[in-house]
Amino acid sequence: MNSQRYKKKRRQSNLPALFAGLLIVGVAFIFSINVLSDSSKTEENTAQKNEQVSKEEFIDRISPHAQELQSSYGVLPSIIIGQGILESNWGQSTLASKYNNLFGIKAYGDQKKVNLETKEYINEEWIVIQGDFRVYDTWEESMDDHTRLFVNGVTWNPRLYENVLLAKNYKEAAQALQDAGYATDPTYAEKVIHVIESYDLNKYDH
Repeated sequence: MNSQRYKKKRRQSNLPALFAGLLIVGVAFIFSINVLSDSSKTEENTAQKNEQVSKEEFIDRISPHAQELQSSYGVLPSIIIGQGILESNWGQSTLASKYNNLFGIKAYGDQKKVNLETKEYINEEWIVIQGDFRVYDTWEESMDDHTRLFVNGVTWNPRLYENVLLAKNYKEAAQALQDAGYATDPTYAEKVIHVIESYDLNKYDH
């Protein structure tokens, strides 16, 4: 009898521990939901903030960092800003407004990424494909990566964008981008030059 009573007490004594365990799991579950919710809210807030930027505000916002990058690496601010305008639609594209990627920079390996549709000019026609793109915390981070591409080139040719850095003016730099195969669009250099001249972006070059 005593031994049976002892076993019953042992079973009862495990109940508080069981409830405590369930409570911890419940709290952890709620916490994980809140973390995911906060992350979603952050993306929504970032998108809303970026989508409200006017053309003038977009230029004003990225031009100081573009000039810093010229001082450090030599790439012309007019090229950085002009490409940013073209490739992000003034920061309004989903990739730019929600994920802070101004230049359509692709993601590889375990880099933070998002899969989105993009247009590529292949075999003399525009086609829509899916691509993995980098996700950044700020527009400035994507500008840093963009400039690093020019400075470091690619694995098979570290000097691929050397002429972009050596260009004396934005026209030479835009043509150097085209010649290096930066974009599949055959009129890419013309478009970059047109944006730069339309908004007098070469005034940021020094």
